[in-house]
Amino acid sequence: MSGGTKQKLFEATLELSKSRGLVGLTVDDIAAAAGVAKGTVYYNFGSKDGLVDALLRYGVDMLAGRLRSAVTDGDPLDVIEAQVDTTLEFIARYPGFSQILVSELWRTPGQWHGTLSLLREEIISIVKQQLSRLEAAGRLPEGVQIPTAAAGLFGTMLVVALDWQVFGPQRTRAEVRDAVMVLIRGLGRR
Repeated sequence: MSGGTKQKLFEATLELSKSRGLVGLTVDDIAAAAGVAKGTVYYNFGSKDGLVDALLRYGVDMLAGRLRSAVTDGDPLDVIEAQVDTTLEFIARYPGFSQILVSELWRTPGQWHGTLSLLREEIISIVKQQLSRLEAAGRLPEGVQIPTAAAGLFGTMLVVALDWQVFGPQRTRAEVRDAVMVLIRGLGRR
């Protein structure tokens, strides 16, 4: 399947899920919104569940790639700030993705829990790297557990981005990023 077709299916699924959620979607709806034949979906993914699973992976891969591209050898807090900004930009472009992650990731047990658990770990491992750099530089307070802090930062980025899109769209991305960074800078002293 071409990247263009996958992108169309991704965007169509996200757009439709904003009003109906994932469970309320049909393959017919998704295929029509993406401008592809229903058979294309079944041929490439086998089912709606297969499509959603693949699209969750596709979305997280896109986000993870953007987070990795923000990594430099510079100050880890500056890298984290770039990653927060990258996440906010991604969610502004794909707000439905944030809604899906927030609603499905912490649903117990969710239909896509296994896939989302693996994807969550991929994103969190990227965040852990920068927190580990802060720890190595002696810039984390005593007792901070990096896995917990990384999960907290990931959750904060998702929920704040979703909150921004739903309740504060008049705020700029820079304002939201700076508000998140006040919290993070309190954790990682310079």
